[in-house]
Amino acid sequence: MPELGVVEIKAKVDTGADNSSLHAFNIERFDEDGQPMVRFEIHPRQRKRKPIVRCESAVVGERRVKNPGGRVEVRPVIRTKLVVAGEELDALVNLTTRDEMTFRMLIGRRTLRKKFTVDPGRSYVGERPTRMETS
Repeated sequence: MPELGVVEIKAKVDTGADNSSLHAFNIERFDEDGQPMVRFEIHPRQRKRKPIVRCESAVVGERRVKNPGGRVEVRPVIRTKLVVAGEELDALVNLTTRDEMTFRMLIGRRTLRKKFTVDPGRSYVGERPTRMETS
């Protein structure tokens, strides 16, 4: 997610999800010149608390999403670019706390539509990215 300053994050393709989701914490909504915005932090590495990446983005909507426990949450949605296997994709990403989940990001079917065919039997089809600094 180059626009957010994230050069690596392990994500799971989730064809059952419409849009993509990103683990975020310290989510703070605010307005800038009448535009709804959100500030948040992410831990891009699984099971690690460092590095912390601080992000800011325009809010393009809100989604009512049923979480894995069956509760409905209202999540802010941002639009950002993802680079998957060297391919730049435009993505709608909802922000939520995914502390208990294995992957910090889910990539939904709308993000992948017309760009990729999903083979559930394969992993790491594209090249692995350069690792981020942990400081």
